[in-house]
Amino acid sequence: MKNITLPIGIEDFTELRTEEYYYIDKTGIILELLSKKFKVNLITRPRRFGKTLTMSMLADFLDIRKDSKDIFTGLEITKHEEFCATWMNQWPVLFLSLKNVESLHFEGAYKLLKTVIADLCKKHAYLAESNCADNDDKKIFLRLKSGEMDEAEVKYSLYTIMRMMHAHFGKPVILLIDEYDVPLAKASENKYYVQMLDILKGILGISLKTNEFLKLSVITGCLRIAKESIFTGTNNFVSSSILDTRFQEFFGFREEEALRLLKDTGCAEHANLMKQWYDGYCFGEQDVYCPWDVLNYVNELKERPDAKPKNYWKNTSHNNIIRSFIGRTDLSVNEKFETLLQGKSINERICEDLTYDLLHSSESNLWSVLYLTGYLTKERAPVDSDTHEVFLRIPNEEIKSIFKESVTDCFLESIEALDRRELFQALWNGDDGIAAELISDILFDTISYHDYKESYYHAFTAGLFSGAGYIVESNYEYGLGRPDIVVKDTRKRTVLIFEAKYSDCEEHLEGDCRKALEQINVREYAEKFLHGYRKIICYGIAFYQKQCMIKKSC
Repeated sequence: MKNITLPIGIEDFTELRTEEYYYIDKTGIILELLSKKFKVNLITRPRRFGKTLTMSMLADFLDIRKDSKDIFTGLEITKHEEFCATWMNQWPVLFLSLKNVESLHFEGAYKLLKTVIADLCKKHAYLAESNCADNDDKKIFLRLKSGEMDEAEVKYSLYTIMRMMHAHFGKPVILLIDEYDVPLAKASENKYYVQMLDILKGILGISLKTNEFLKLSVITGCLRIAKESIFTGTNNFVSSSILDTRFQEFFGFREEEALRLLKDTGCAEHANLMKQWYDGYCFGEQDVYCPWDVLNYVNELKERPDAKPKNYWKNTSHNNIIRSFIGRTDLSVNEKFETLLQGKSINERICEDLTYDLLHSSESNLWSVLYLTGYLTKERAPVDSDTHEVFLRIPNEEIKSIFKESVTDCFLESIEALDRRELFQALWNGDDGIAAELISDILFDTISYHDYKESYYHAFTAGLFSGAGYIVESNYEYGLGRPDIVVKDTRKRTVLIFEAKYSDCEEHLEGDCRKALEQINVREYAEKFLHGYRKIICYGIAFYQKQCMIKKSC
């Protein structure tokens, strides 16, 4: 195995190259991006697909204050000598990241935004001493740098800095803005969207619309916010999303790149497992792996060759986007979620121009958001240009696990809010017929995923008693084995014992109930409760899809 250091969490291109981290060459995007004559370029991709590293690479390549020849030596872009002579370190660059501008309240987010602007000014502190910059601009710049700017100065901040840079260098400025929509996403979540939109619309509108000091701009984000909402009046504007073929190979790892990484690190035997868990995304017409997942998994394999794949998206950001849609009573989406969880596709219309305040307003927006944020991907079939409909599916096992966890959380929350007194009364009274009917009703309204089989229904049965004040034990050792579920009411000194089975067909439900009861009897699950408990009720419970049958022991 080669001694390779993987760049996990490294988003600074200079650091990645100078510290000799493993790098899959994506510099070809520089040529493709700058060869076009678009003034404003918006690139949207899901999180963890390399947007920030790409922007850092662009900044290092273009910035007139740097000498980047060494860090680009040997990379694809340097094969184009004439292009590099025109662009490499030839332009003033203003690079702003908004990915940390988030707060529960507008005041906190606005303060963070001003801090980000102040830090940006500190990186360009030379402008305060420039002999070429306007003196009035210098006064505003110092207020921006100190964080003491007013709202108007915040909205004009980038424009003011660019005007000063243009005066200082005698060249128009390249503006790079990373994760432009993070402040709006957080504002939407926390109910201050209108206020934050007003600020960002001012900053972007003033900086991008007929700005004589702008050479070009590259903006990245997760969603393409409707142009009329935030980019009003911006001319020569082009966007690239995961539906487009433009830049399709530059975000994420192509299969040959992922396999090369496995080979270079001595982990080639894990190729099939990694593909199952982290491949499956389709950008344009290119299949790609999520680079964040691949790097993390290979890093673990280097330490432990028997490491199993796991969910690396889970704690990187909020996954509540799925949860916010599951269980919507105003949308009939449960059957479609079940179809997706079974590994099948659904045909839906995708809307790329969205606004965060309307994300939850329609079913079409629901599928669009899940697709554009990477929780769903499209089949490679062509997009219908008239209806904008695509076939959507869950890309891989990692994302499927997030869906399943979201479904489980939704179920537990909905169960706790449900009036279950009739169900509990039936079970404590031994009325297995009524209990089976009530449980079947709950199942019918619940999103299920049938590949879990007994384990899914085991969790479902335990969840029925969630937050009800009972002691619920799952797979505890009693007698000669481990009953699936034991529910205790210590105040009344009564206990319910459940053994659950998954049936292959409806006709087998009753027989499987009998098998479950026989297991309870043979393995003596009830023996421990004979002393101290007044009432012990044993149930064999069998499930087939959304049907339930319960039999009580005689």
